[in-house]
Amino acid sequence: MAESEVIGDSYHMGKRVVVVPGMENVRAAFQTLKWPDYMICALTLLCSVIIGVYVSFFYTPVTAKEYFLGKKKLKIIPVGLSICASFISGFLMIKIPTDTYLYGIQHVYLIIGSIAMTLVMNHIFLPVLYRLNLTSVYEYLEKRFDKKLRLFGAVLYIIYMLSWLPLTICIASATFVSVTELNINFVTPVLCTICIFYTSLGGLKAVIWTDVFHMVIIFASLILITVKGTLDIGHIDVIVDRNLQSGRIEGPNLNLNLSETNTLWTSVFGGCMYYLFVSAINQNVMQKYLALPSLKDAIKTSWLFVFTLCLITMLCTYCGIIIYAMFHQCDPLTTKLAAEKNQVLALFVMKVLSEYSGMSGLFIAGIWSGTLSSWATVLNSVTAVVVEDIYTIFSTTQFREKQWSILLTKFTSIVLGIICACLAYTVNNVDTVLKINSIIFSVTGGPSLGLFIMGIMFPWINTKGVFIGGISSLCFMAWLIFNTLAGNNFTSPTKSLTTTECRYHFVPQQIFTDQTNTSGVLTLGEEFFQMSYLWHPLLGVLISVLVGFSINLLLDSPDPRDVDPRLLAPFVKKYIKPREFPNEPGDGIIYAFDSSKKVTNDVSSLECMQPNNS
Repeated sequence: MAESEVIGDSYHMGKRVVVVPGMENVRAAFQTLKWPDYMICALTLLCSVIIGVYVSFFYTPVTAKEYFLGKKKLKIIPVGLSICASFISGFLMIKIPTDTYLYGIQHVYLIIGSIAMTLVMNHIFLPVLYRLNLTSVYEYLEKRFDKKLRLFGAVLYIIYMLSWLPLTICIASATFVSVTELNINFVTPVLCTICIFYTSLGGLKAVIWTDVFHMVIIFASLILITVKGTLDIGHIDVIVDRNLQSGRIEGPNLNLNLSETNTLWTSVFGGCMYYLFVSAINQNVMQKYLALPSLKDAIKTSWLFVFTLCLITMLCTYCGIIIYAMFHQCDPLTTKLAAEKNQVLALFVMKVLSEYSGMSGLFIAGIWSGTLSSWATVLNSVTAVVVEDIYTIFSTTQFREKQWSILLTKFTSIVLGIICACLAYTVNNVDTVLKINSIIFSVTGGPSLGLFIMGIMFPWINTKGVFIGGISSLCFMAWLIFNTLAGNNFTSPTKSLTTTECRYHFVPQQIFTDQTNTSGVLTLGEEFFQMSYLWHPLLGVLISVLVGFSINLLLDSPDPRDVDPRLLAPFVKKYIKPREFPNEPGDGIIYAFDSSKKVTNDVSSLECMQPNNS
């Protein structure tokens, strides 16, 4: 038989011509959304609007505080589901299966870090922040230190969140466009407009109840694709066996290399700090805890949140395992059937669900639900920070208790939503937005968390030390990240990917660039500059605390007994010896009487206290 030769989409094999489908034909075959799919997507958006209108009709907040906290009458289950829905986002619903397909299940061990975070938050952060009756968590920084630190923390939060919102919208829009012929410039404004509408209309309560609805859609979509994918492959043993052979299912990585993204140590220690930053001190999560009737309810809600988060993480990971079992001999990234890695999940869904009208639409609705939940939560929380932390600092009027504050609050929400929509609309490249967000997270995460840790856990540290520590940490992390970008990019090696059984014509493509350091061994300096992003919050905290303590040694330290005990962690208060007298000043005055003796009305007992005029 003569040697085969590729001509267009045909193979000349001797006297036979074997016609195989071309890439465009195969890609077009996967774009099979039908009108029931579009109908389910449209109904998801419509229901979100209806819930927002319904809540705003039956619930009318009088002040900005009621608008942001729902009158503190929310329930455990809705709030717990809402926190999880906003935390997962459409981005993580795509990222976790994709990372499993490419790198294996090491990210699952982040669950340990999330549980550790919950323990720390419930015993250190939540008891302090909840009992202060806050609206914005950054109010704590003013109560503990001063307005400058409150403004500093609020600005870092706003910058980070404004970089994160376009990412969620880009992911959701790109996923929908990858399986349809619609333009991304049409999808993005529609999602943004709907989210802005119901968020500004109903406040936090509308966000909570739309999140509950979205959580139902998310669970339904994940269960649907995992069950159908398992049935298509045939048996769960086949799925497990294929992933075991490729090394995707494996035990925890005990390597001490800082540059590896997912090791056991990264997941436990780095993951705990990462989750503390995105949960314990982030307004978008803590605001929902503050809206509950009691601290006991808030603690229960935190455990419901972490349980639901672990459940969805496992579902998304199993989905990634199924994807590999489905494509284990024909990788769509190498063939470029999937233009980028974020489209692998959408490709898998269209393959297993396209024969059932409406089912693919349910998956798209799940991605949109995660996106809308994240968007609504962040939009509401950023509005709260702007109103409570920015406006009130520079305003001379009492704002929050005025009835007209509701109108200004809603107007602020709409303006911020439009700004975020413009950012998402102008930046449609997912990789670019992801890179920008990762940089801002790495730079701001540690300094922000360090401010709260120094305030809650170290009563003897002074305000100047905290401020200089936070600024120093911010500058150091910016220097580190930009030096990392300027250096060599060490990419994480993927697991085995093959194309031996592909049934269509393609030009092989390299998925990722090779590691610049071909030896595979990093020097200590290279390892430091290429450390996993999960280590960045921990490093930022250490820098801010070390600098803060150094400054504290050079200046006068405040007396821990002068700090309001409500501003300190419960276990810290136990080690602060109370003053002998409640009104004893901290200016070093020596009292001219013995506290061990009872005070009497006998004049002679006071003679020693009379001034000597002789």
